[in-house]
Amino acid sequence: GHHGANKDNKNLKNNDDLIPTGSIQADLSHLPQGGFLEPVEGEFSHHGEAYRLIYHTYLKEGFWSLWRGNSATMVRVIPYAAIQFCAHEEYKQLLGSYYGFQGKALTPFPRFIAGSLAGTTAAMVTYPLDMVRARMAVTPKEMYSSIVHVFIRISREEGLKTLYRGFTPTILGVIPYAGLSFFTYETLKKVHAEHSGKAQPSPPERLLFGACAGLIGQSASYPLDVVRRRMQTAGVLGHTYSSILLTMQDIVREEGLIRGLYKGLSMNWVKGPIAVGISFTTFDLTQILLRKLQHSPGLDR
Repeated sequence: GHHGANKDNKNLKNNDDLIPTGSIQADLSHLPQGGFLEPVEGEFSHHGEAYRLIYHTYLKEGFWSLWRGNSATMVRVIPYAAIQFCAHEEYKQLLGSYYGFQGKALTPFPRFIAGSLAGTTAAMVTYPLDMVRARMAVTPKEMYSSIVHVFIRISREEGLKTLYRGFTPTILGVIPYAGLSFFTYETLKKVHAEHSGKAQPSPPERLLFGACAGLIGQSASYPLDVVRRRMQTAGVLGHTYSSILLTMQDIVREEGLIRGLYKGLSMNWVKGPIAVGISFTTFDLTQILLRKLQHSPGLDR
């Protein structure tokens, strides 16, 4: 999820995003194509190319190869989503009691803050996993054999601090992504309740609200995602970037403003809404189900 629900959607952010964005496309030309764990999103100038790649991969390597690298993604997404959703519930309660809205919906500003804080908390805990994932995606298989191996190798050769390189743009990306995703989703649910008279939206409506949330969150945080990927993979590709602004300047100078910072966004407009919509809806429905189970007479809880 992200997510925000995560955002890195999830949260979900994510939450969160297939690796690596187009920012590093130029630098990857010397790497063997077989070295990638996941499809490289930003390489495509438009949807057609991306779908063509998916189709060719399917023809050449079979259906399941489209999920290659998914386990590495899951290792990051599961703790990220769990922390983000759990933190969001806690922050909602905290802000609710702080602003005196006990049990009622928060006003817009605290609603945004709750989402941002949830995303930030999740990102801080899971960031090293993301760093490792970015590395594994841009290096030939021979260099790193497993996730644990990458951790050990990076901390031994480059120091533990490297695991948090590119962290600032991540947090700056997560704040609008998680903040706006949760904010949009919660707001749409609230508006829906007020206008339809129903306390809870139906699952398809939840999916739709989540999709809108993903779309807005993704678009707001995308340029920072591009910068983050460039900073994370800099060590491998022989660049060093010290600051966000310098990295951004570099990308804009090399590839132009829109092309550089928004390249691959159209693909994420398909992926973001689906991912955030599903993760928010699943979370809500699971929570409702667990509450029902908890309050059913069969359980002494």
